[in-house]
Amino acid sequence: MGERILIINPNSSVSCTAGIAAAVAGFSAPGLPRIEVTRLAGGPPAIVTWRDWFSVVEPLCRVIETEAADAYIIGCVSDPGLDAARAATRRPVLGMFRSAVTAALNRADRFGVIGFTGLSRPRHDRALQALGVGGRMAAWLPLELDMETLTDPVAPRARIEATAKALAAAGAQCIILGCAGMALHRAAAEQAAGVPVIEPAQAAVAAALVAVLAAREAA
Repeated sequence: MGERILIINPNSSVSCTAGIAAAVAGFSAPGLPRIEVTRLAGGPPAIVTWRDWFSVVEPLCRVIETEAADAYIIGCVSDPGLDAARAATRRPVLGMFRSAVTAALNRADRFGVIGFTGLSRPRHDRALQALGVGGRMAAWLPLELDMETLTDPVAPRARIEATAKALAAAGAQCIILGCAGMALHRAAAEQAAGVPVIEPAQAAVAAALVAVLAAREAA
């Protein structure tokens, strides 16, 4: 069957899951691990509160324990249950937000984040503190949209573009899309802001590919 990278969307949104799959479709090629995307059908519609965040930790771990893969990606930009998921397998487990921050800092000294809602900010701050790079964030601005609006190919576009412009004006030299539901809007945000825009699913898949391909050399 070959190598497999599994992206697990911890929310139940079909449109968000489809957006993730579309965002990473270009990373498939002969000789590379196949990339599959799944979702927690029993998960919340979106990871909005800490309660949502904690509620998906054990289901995520169970998927990892039962679905064989060479690397796993938690398909939410709040990185829910990352530490617990890493304890459930010896394979690499990557969080989208941490992957996106790393990718952003490979492109620029200061970055901005387009948040899903203001309730996401504490989880991002905790991750930035763990990475030791909180001082590199120029600004963090939320959209305050529901998931189904966010994943629409048209409805959130103007707000995402305006927010990207505001982050660039605040000094962000690179911008992170702070929710997997924004995947369809990366190119538009980049064109509006005039600075690189990082899509977290793509950043995480790129990191997972490095991990899996490096493991080939060690085998």
